[in-house]
Amino acid sequence: MEKAIPQFANAGYAGVSMRDIAGAVGITQAALYHHYADKQSLYLAAMGHAFSDKAVGITEALQSKGTPTERLERFISSFTRLMASDPDFRALLQRELLDGDESRLQLLAEQAFLEPFQAMTELARDLAPDCDAHLVAISMAGLVLFHFETAPVRQFLPGGTKRHNDPKVVAKHVTQLLSRAFGTA
Repeated sequence: MEKAIPQFANAGYAGVSMRDIAGAVGITQAALYHHYADKQSLYLAAMGHAFSDKAVGITEALQSKGTPTERLERFISSFTRLMASDPDFRALLQRELLDGDESRLQLLAEQAFLEPFQAMTELARDLAPDCDAHLVAISMAGLVLFHFETAPVRQFLPGGTKRHNDPKVVAKHVTQLLSRAFGTA
């Protein structure tokens, strides 16, 4: 998994072969096929591995005790640290969204993202009971993700500073923005 994840992150699903991964690991293709029936199985295992330990931390932050605002702050902080600390996972996620393969996206949604997303929608209902919880949850994640996706170009935009790449600065900004939007600030 440790060898497959960066390869998929750098080249995408279509850009990596079982031969590439077997070579990186130092085994034969036959040995790799012994463990994984096909590339999709390996890819889904890699995505699951890339997200599994992270999902636990995010879900714990969302389900912890406290007011909805306190839970929001813990979630945004946890999610921002995750996105900042794992560029391979970020790249995998971005590539999947761009590739748009429905079967892989459905499997990812069901196998990797379901539990954290359910906890996010519960928080969204608590924060904004009059809004669509699904859209609020997507917006919370999107605000964090977009900061990292636009980092390469932000440096060239007026007012952009290196400080804006600091996960603590991003987390504080997103939390304040959402708290004001929900009227909890």
